[in-house]
Amino acid sequence: MFKMIKKNKEMLWDLALNDFSTKYAGSYLGIFWAFVQPIITIIVYWCVFEFGLKAQTPIENVPYILWFATGMVPWFFFSDGVNATTNSLLEYSYLVKKVVFDIELLPIIKILSTLFIHVVFVMLLIIIAMASGEGLSVYFIQVFYYMFAMIILIYGIGKLTAAIILFFRDLGQIVNIVLQIGVWATPIIWPYTIIVEEYQWIAKINPMFYIVEGYRNCFFDTKWFFESPYLTVYYWIVTLLILFFGNKVFSKLKPHFADVI
Repeated sequence: MFKMIKKNKEMLWDLALNDFSTKYAGSYLGIFWAFVQPIITIIVYWCVFEFGLKAQTPIENVPYILWFATGMVPWFFFSDGVNATTNSLLEYSYLVKKVVFDIELLPIIKILSTLFIHVVFVMLLIIIAMASGEGLSVYFIQVFYYMFAMIILIYGIGKLTAAIILFFRDLGQIVNIVLQIGVWATPIIWPYTIIVEEYQWIAKINPMFYIVEGYRNCFFDTKWFFESPYLTVYYWIVTLLILFFGNKVFSKLKPHFADVI
């Protein structure tokens, strides 16, 4: 993967920028729409849970909006990235049929295109943290580690689903349903500490638990990723297994892609 990126870095960058810009080319407000829905979602959930349901953060002196947003922003990236990579071969079907083009680049292009938006939202988190009086500490630098960890997870899932969806088109709907369930199954809106301690492992087997809690560690929990060695090892074992399985399925089905598009 990394050799492929290094070899084609200029083309990847150009195609990702083109993908990002053309996605909203037909609307008057352009890329503005890429940020509207996520921001409105954050505001609506924040108002409903903090002011309507009187929800409290599990961490003292941390505003609910910051606690909630630091969980929702990485989820937006994960959700958008999985959806985009799943449909990458379908969207760029004309490139799949070109023998000279390495189609394994297509999921990477989609991830990079989605990453542009995510970086802006991370900047928004910084603004929220500053406005909340939390500021930033040295722990913030590990946000890049968690971004990288999430990119590998998305790429692994994306290669698997992008290959299968060509033969089973209903997979796109299944992925959407799983992601809708996932936002509630992941402790983004609710703290995992509300679960009885002996059953908290159920929440932690979700790989996105590690990412969401990691983003929170970057902004206010002040905890390094290596201070949770078991979760870190578990996350990378699961992620690398998904990546390995995704690569195997992709390679096995690749010779038949052009026939089914």
